[in-house]
Amino acid sequence: MDEMRAIFDCRLVEEERKILSVLPSYESEFVPIDVSFAEDQKIWTISVNTGSSNTPIVLLHGFAASLGFWCLNFEPLSRDRPLYAIDILGFGRSSRPHFSDNNLEVERQMVEAIEAWRKQMKIEKMILLGHSMGAYLSGLYSMTHPERIQHLILVDAWGYSDKYEKPSILLKILSFIFCKVDPLEIIRWMGPQWGPFVMLKTVPDIFVKVGDKLNDQSILPKYCFYCNASQEPTGEKAFYSLILGLGWAKSPLIKRMHKLDKNISITVLYGSDTVMDSQMGPRIKALTPDSFVDIKVVDKAWHHIYSENANQFNEIVLNACQFADQKKL
Repeated sequence: MDEMRAIFDCRLVEEERKILSVLPSYESEFVPIDVSFAEDQKIWTISVNTGSSNTPIVLLHGFAASLGFWCLNFEPLSRDRPLYAIDILGFGRSSRPHFSDNNLEVERQMVEAIEAWRKQMKIEKMILLGHSMGAYLSGLYSMTHPERIQHLILVDAWGYSDKYEKPSILLKILSFIFCKVDPLEIIRWMGPQWGPFVMLKTVPDIFVKVGDKLNDQSILPKYCFYCNASQEPTGEKAFYSLILGLGWAKSPLIKRMHKLDKNISITVLYGSDTVMDSQMGPRIKALTPDSFVDIKVVDKAWHHIYSENANQFNEIVLNACQFADQKKL
């Protein structure tokens, strides 16, 4: 098993190098972090345009993803400011500590890891952008460390909705099945030949536009496979401790929005065909009346809106960054 993981890790590095070839220049490093729940942890990080004095933007990916998924966003979003993207602890090339089984403790550990990374990078204030699970962690981090947030961008956010807190009997049955079947475990079982192929065929929205950019549809599915097969899936297990039933959060963030500092401005983005609860945008706005909340819809996009309609997504984010810059003055 260890020998195979070592081979997979080499393949992961190779596929990531191909993805990052879209950038004319960048820096990459394993950033050591000091956390209370594990020793010798490192977060894989890429940095772009670090010479700029503008407020940096920090990107947090979603579940089962890694920093390479931002392939179509790196260059546009870093033209006028530093950009940092990380593999969240427990995912991608970052360390794989064993997290708690308790959902609230997992939240605390994840936030602690992000803050430890920020300290190491010496980032005083940031525009924090998270997609799906990354949006959940971005919200949690912003509630815990509001003084570090210049602007918060939530992209097709997971974990905010309380819509399914009282599921029907049918949903309870489906939830039981869902909790017993791990799709990523099935993909790993298929191996490097069939796993990426099945991912490309079943969820092409994630991979196609990036494949077009790279002139190879197979690169991102392979990258995704090796991200989730090269090391022990501890981040994956931590995520499952956060969820209830068919994939909603045990402790929805919509119930904690009152904890968010009113001085934090927010941009909420959804795809026009999102599977997430798009009513969370208006509800966040209603629950934070003293905060600036801007809600945007990305056309012709489902969940991975940063790649499905990258041009519109990048334009919206750039406008949000400019707003954050003006707010800073």
